[in-house]
Amino acid sequence: MLETLVLREEDVKQLLNMNEVLNAVEQVFKEKALGRVQMPPKMYLYFESFNGDLRVMPSYVETFGISAVKVVNVHPDNRRYNLPTVMATITLVDPKTGSPLAIMGGTWITAMRTGAASGVAVRHLSRKGSSKLALIGAGVQAITQMMAMAQVMKLEEVKVYDIVDGVKINFVKRMSSEYPDVKMSAAGSIQEAVEDTDVVVTLTPSRKPIVKNDWIKHGTHIGAIGADAPGKEELEPAILQRAKIVVDDLEQSRHSGEINVPLEKGIISMKKIYGELGEIVAGKKAGRASDEEITIFDSTGLAIQDAVTAKLAYEKALKAGLGVRLNLAI
Repeated sequence: MLETLVLREEDVKQLLNMNEVLNAVEQVFKEKALGRVQMPPKMYLYFESFNGDLRVMPSYVETFGISAVKVVNVHPDNRRYNLPTVMATITLVDPKTGSPLAIMGGTWITAMRTGAASGVAVRHLSRKGSSKLALIGAGVQAITQMMAMAQVMKLEEVKVYDIVDGVKINFVKRMSSEYPDVKMSAAGSIQEAVEDTDVVVTLTPSRKPIVKNDWIKHGTHIGAIGADAPGKEELEPAILQRAKIVVDDLEQSRHSGEINVPLEKGIISMKKIYGELGEIVAGKKAGRASDEEITIFDSTGLAIQDAVTAKLAYEKALKAGLGVRLNLAI
């Protein structure tokens, strides 16, 4: 009998740890650079009346022997409904037969693989010895960014800003408990958070620049995470003009990443884009060139990251006996 394993979000959270996800995501970046993945562009549905969208993200990673399709929303106003901004479901498919191996909650997977992608970028693009982190936005994604940065940096100080005071204060309290050796503080402004910082991670749905060029010192690494749809941007374009820009996927980033608005306005051109992170991971291109260089990782989120993280959760669930088996396909 053909059975499909169903995993709830609670199951997935039990199964995944950041170190394993970091390694899987780093490996799949390399596989992409070596041309061993299939990943069509994201497909979007826009719910303009509700300030939201829905995305469909298919992929096939041959060397991992897995295919997956994720359906994910982004609704920034969901706080008013006591719902997450991002919710996702992932179907894991056996490429040999096309049968559905698993259906699982993909919200935590999305958060974990996004944090892991930022961590991989910091491994390859930040200055050695980077210890000061700024988080702009203190939602769920900030939690997994902290998890990843704790793996790849010698964290000493983290400054957090969020437009909602209560959110950033609660985040600082929680992270202070989980990372007692790290000095956590709630910044009064974005400028206060990012000045004199080694690594800046932006996690907002902003459609206008919120991080100013004058605030960014030489040697800073920036993870631009929030701009993941056309029209979104978080960084003043002058920062991009000064920086080495690395993207997760050239085609996806030019349409929906941090670079999409500056490209459309002609402020930068595609010649300004240094390359994809996978090329650096695979050794095809060098990473940071000097301690003075400003580096930017434009992260739009890749379906292949979801696939390998979902496979990790699936395999661990089988060993742990978690989930419910259902006969769905026949």
